[in-house]
Amino acid sequence: QLRQLFGTAVPAFPPKFYLAMTKSMADERRSQLEQYLQNVTLDSNITNSDVFIEFFRKLQQDTFKIRTQRAFLDVYLADGSNIRLDIQTSDTAERILEVTSCKMGLSRELIKYFSLFFFQDHDDGVLSVVKKVADFELPYVSLQSMKELHCKLGIRKWYMDPSLDILLMDCRISLNLLYMQAIQEVKRNWVKPTEGQMQELKLLQKNANKAKFLELIREMQFYGYIRLDPCICDYPEEGCSADIYIGNNEIICSIKLPTNLTKEVSFKINRLRSWQVTFLAATKDEDDTLELRFEYNDSGTWQWIILYTKQ
Repeated sequence: QLRQLFGTAVPAFPPKFYLAMTKSMADERRSQLEQYLQNVTLDSNITNSDVFIEFFRKLQQDTFKIRTQRAFLDVYLADGSNIRLDIQTSDTAERILEVTSCKMGLSRELIKYFSLFFFQDHDDGVLSVVKKVADFELPYVSLQSMKELHCKLGIRKWYMDPSLDILLMDCRISLNLLYMQAIQEVKRNWVKPTEGQMQELKLLQKNANKAKFLELIREMQFYGYIRLDPCICDYPEEGCSADIYIGNNEIICSIKLPTNLTKEVSFKINRLRSWQVTFLAATKDEDDTLELRFEYNDSGTWQWIILYTKQ
């Protein structure tokens, strides 16, 4: 169907094996299908098409056996408050974001700077961003499928360049969203202010000077970055623990070396050629592992960098 609509813009579908597959053949087929989906979703015209959206809408509902019906869905803001929506279980994330923005009074022109995320708000104060919600994803269905993770659905800004904050400062609603998120990131130690900067931030927060607060925080390390849960990586040597920050078109790994020293390494997005995410099922005595590997150009040499975390 996609080929009929978009012609050669759609990559060729991986060929099928017509004989019984060995494990290696099944792994190869799975890898080809993953690559096909990655290539297809690079074109927003395809992912916004009715054919694509309806296929994945039906797939999600059939997989988790959730029929279309009325339901309530909570969307959380960075200050912990929430907006309750009256939705259909088959509503996509794009639709949910539009309804949320309308309820808040955020203009249509500014919606594109925000997105929905699944996150975990832990009792010990740690905030874990699980994933950004894809436009065609059904948030209600996804939440049902992740019940054991105790995830919440939240709205956060979604852009890599902190200077874009300036475009949102004239709107009271978007200013409030940025301000709440900035306070949350300071509280959860995502941002790294100096002691003097922290005192100034506290004073601006006490005086509710939101614009000045955001101007100051833009100067601080890791502002506007998403911090991921601690990982294990094989760079610069196997078994190192790392804190991962993603933003400003780079991936920063703050790596704890075996000598207990910390090394900060930046991987620029424009030097990354390909990536792969693999779920590694646990053996009897181990936990499940999620592995992210990406091919990176380091001083003219391509090499694979691997990050993995226990589930």
